[in-house]
Formats: sequence, C-alpha cells, structure tokens
Amino acid sequence: MESKILKIVDLNAGYYNNHVLKNVSFDIHEKKITAIMGPSGCGKSTLIRCINRIHEMTEGAYVNGKILLRGKNIFDMEATDVRRKIGMVFQRPNPFPNMTIYDNVIAGYILTGVKLSRSEKDEIVEDSLRKAFLWDEVKDFLKKRGTFLSGGQQQRLCIARALAMKPEVLLLDEPTSALDPRATFMIEELLLELKKEITIVLVTHNMSQAARISDYTAFMYLGELVEFGPTNRVFTTPKNPKTEEYLTGKFG
Repeated sequence: MESKILKIVDLNAGYYNNHVLKNVSFDIHEKKITAIMGPSGCGKSTLIRCINRIHEMTEGAYVNGKILLRGKNIFDMEATDVRRKIGMVFQRPNPFPNMTIYDNVIAGYILTGVKLSRSEKDEIVEDSLRKAFLWDEVKDFLKKRGTFLSGGQQQRLCIARALAMKPEVLLLDEPTSALDPRATFMIEELLLELKKEITIVLVTHNMSQAARISDYTAFMYLGELVEFGPTNRVFTTPKNPKTEEYLTGKFG
C-alpha cells in the first residue's frame, strides 16, 4: 500500500487580484515521481512554489487552503523547517556564483548558520554529489566555482545542494528545459534513481518526459486541477476531454 506524503487540500493562491490556483486538491505519493503538466500560465510553478512556501515571499501574494506534510499543515510550521524538508530546484541552473563547488553543496547549512565539523562537511559534500551523479566529474575541482561547470553539471550541482539538506520531498520546476538532450537524459536517469529514497514532484512542459519517468500525472488548466492519476492511465485513457486535447496537441 503506497503512503501519501503530501496532501493538498482546497489550495487557492495568487497575487493581488490575479487568482492563479483555484481549489486544487490531490495527494502526492511517497517515493514516486509526480509530474505536473499543463500549458503556460496554468499555475504549475505557483503550485510548487506554494509547496515549499516561496510563493508567499512575493509582494502581493496570497495563499489559503492546506498542504499537509505527513499530516501536519506546512502553513503552521516555520518556513525554514518546511524548506529543509521540501527542497527545490529551479528551471535555470543557479549555483551561487561566488561559492566553490564544495561550498555550493553545503550552502543550505552555511546560509542558515548550522555549524558542521570538517569531516561532517566532507561527508555531506561527497554523499550529495554521489547521489547527484556528479562526484566523479568534480572531485578534483571542489575548490573551483560552480559556474565553471557545464549547464547539465550545474543543474546536478543544484540537485546536490538540495539533497544535502536531506529533504523528504524534492520539487523541480522544469529542471531540463535549459539543457541539451544528453544532459536531460542524465537528469532523468538521476531522478529515477533518487525516487528510491525521496519523493519527487516535477513540473514539466515535456509530455514525453512525464510519460517516461513519472508514476503519477496532474494536469492543470487555467489554475484548476483538471485530472490526476497514474501516468499510464492519464496518457492512455484520459477522463477529461481537456486532458486529451492537450495530449494530442490541440492546444499548449
């Protein structure tokens, strides 16, 4: 029996008078990949920004409803605790430009003032880079800046940085849209490996990517959740005509 690590209940969010998310409710299964699909402007990014409480940091932003992490409403928790448990990787690789590869990995600890011994740091850096399939490529260059790496390597460094905090959930907002096919393939292989230990929520425009690697798919349209279910079912026998129109390229 699969357990559900996140429960999104009647989530509404937006900015000022712009109502972006409208009564969104669905469950996210533990140690699975859930893809969130839909045309531009449908609320995909706003949704995951709500899940790790970045959305509310924007001026004029509002959010109501519940997001339960193992039964506890994240809006009743300290935002920094939420972000430690729910990591985030953005569309464009964004290593901190003034930090070495080594310091980029442990940036979460540096920025929150957590004191670690040298051996603890070394262990976290190596473990996180190994999990991100990057250790063998960078182990001799740890004192170089992260911006010295290729785009695909930078994105894996950002994933390593998120993994270093040992989150339970990893959110990725179109993590391969700026990458070439080879780098994209590596990130997809990495996510399939990571889901053995961590729950992954992936915003993607790329339907074939969702079909290849996700276990569940949520389809959003105009801020509403139109359809949610196992990826195979959503792709082969969608229940909603809008989902079918999107999948067959009638709009996007």
